[in-house]
Amino acid sequence: MRLKTTLMLLTVLALAAAASAQTKISGTLQCVKPDPVYTIQVGDRPDHAFTISKLTCTFTKPMEIGGIIHKGEEATIFGEVTGNRVRARGRNVDTMANGDKYYVSTQASETLKEGVLQTAEVTWTITGGTGKFKGMKGKGTTKIKGATDGTSTWEAEGEYELPK
Repeated sequence: MRLKTTLMLLTVLALAAAASAQTKISGTLQCVKPDPVYTIQVGDRPDHAFTISKLTCTFTKPMEIGGIIHKGEEATIFGEVTGNRVRARGRNVDTMANGDKYYVSTQASETLKEGVLQTAEVTWTITGGTGKFKGMKGKGTTKIKGATDGTSTWEAEGEYELPK
């Protein structure tokens, strides 16, 4: 009986340690109008195109990871536009206040109005980084609201785990 109780206690402690390894994060970014933006019409119908764009964002409500505050983010996005819908994939490079970076892979579903981003739902995965963030892992979601001038506001939340 004592062995069973000890094993159960060790299991609970191990699960608690594993759960605490993931740290929750959230933040808000303000992004400029994408520049450059390249659009190539597919030619099979008028509302079908491929796009690639780059944009920069600054944190209005910074995330803190491992005690270090975010400085900003650059996002490079490739999308397939069909009418007012876009399926997009991207890669983001996030720069921290100490100069270290971490890398994010994204997938998004976007809606447009007259070619301008209205909303987007993004899922993301942290794939690594430099310095303190080398080997970092994580995942989360971002909700994006676009403005008529092409800028956008991003609300991100997720979790991360730094390497040991």
